[in-house]
Formats: sequence, C-alpha cells, structure tokens
Amino acid sequence: MELKINGRTISVRFKSDVVVAQRVAAHIQRRIEEDDWLPFKTKKEALESWQKLGGIRAQVLRAYDLI
Repeated sequence: MELKINGRTISVRFKSDVVVAQRVAAHIQRRIEEDDWLPFKTKKEALESWQKLGGIRAQVLRAYDLI
C-alpha cells in the first residue's frame, strides 16, 4: 500500500499503518514548524535517534528530507 507524505510516496504494509504514518507525519511537521526537538538537546540528536528506529518513522523522515 502506498501513501503520499510531503509529496513523496512511502510504502506501508498494512492499512492500519496508514493512520500511523499520518500521525508520525503530523508529529514531525509540528516539530519542524515549532523547532521543538525535546527531549533531545538538538535536532541532529533527535533525527539520529529516530533513524535508528527505522520503519515508518524513518520513511516519514526521508519524505521530509531529514535523513
């Protein structure tokens, strides 16, 4: 299944993952707009940590050109 996030297509395995991806995208968008990376000290630290998690979060970060 495919979903557009920030004009980019990401793949999700299950229909329920669409809701998760949309929630993660909204969360990332808010952090970008507010420049809020807490509880991390820096944006770089937050992105490195989230990238390690992989999965949907990493796909969304790629859609926003953050990783």
